[in-house]
Amino acid sequence: MQRQVNAPGSPWPEAVVFDLDGTLVDSAPDIAAALNTVLQGHDLPQFSLDDVTRMIGGGVPKLVERALRALGRPDETDLAARLIEAFLPVYSAAATERTTVFPGVREVLERFAGAGVKMGVCTNKPEGISRQILSALDLARYIGAVVGGDSGPERKPHPAPLLSAFEALGVAPAAGVMVGDSGADAGAARAAGVPVVLVSFGYTQTPVGEIDCDRVIDRFDALEAALAELRPAVGQAADGPLSQGA
Repeated sequence: MQRQVNAPGSPWPEAVVFDLDGTLVDSAPDIAAALNTVLQGHDLPQFSLDDVTRMIGGGVPKLVERALRALGRPDETDLAARLIEAFLPVYSAAATERTTVFPGVREVLERFAGAGVKMGVCTNKPEGISRQILSALDLARYIGAVVGGDSGPERKPHPAPLLSAFEALGVAPAAGVMVGDSGADAGAARAAGVPVVLVSFGYTQTPVGEIDCDRVIDRFDALEAALAELRPAVGQAADGPLSQGA
């Protein structure tokens, strides 16, 4: 797809690309349930929800890698491959039984849509399951592009998935923002030359205060105010499509 060139003086941001897990949705309960089901099927100890929450980020291979490391079996590559293969069908069969949308998300996305801001998702979760969750939780109607961890050869923090999301939306990266919860999101945004806002309530292994980003928000409904503060910092017009506190 040919990338749209933003006209001089275009409002900012023209597009916002979100991470999924830990940013738009609280999916840890379903991920933990699926992981424990798979571990139990391989006669391995199970983990608490808090333990699994700390393992999330980077996709299924990273989840399994962290679980095996916690079990003291980090070098068993054959076992890791079996767990990864078993996890996806178990998880996809029950990916939205306990997953919920974070407070404020629907309202903010609705206002973005009303303001004409394009929206996408860039996640290290497989694309098919990501679309399944977005559809089941009635968020898909806001999302114009979904790039998953299996949509291409690279995953965040590589910039390619994020750039693909902006390309699919037809918006130049400089006219957009990344919103996520982890160093992978911030790293992808920095490498792509995209401003990045992180939420503090996600699943990151590293505290967000230690991650290089442009803003941190503690509630999703604080996103619009954060974007209003960012407009002058990125050299764009102060009268973007969203007003502070809208």
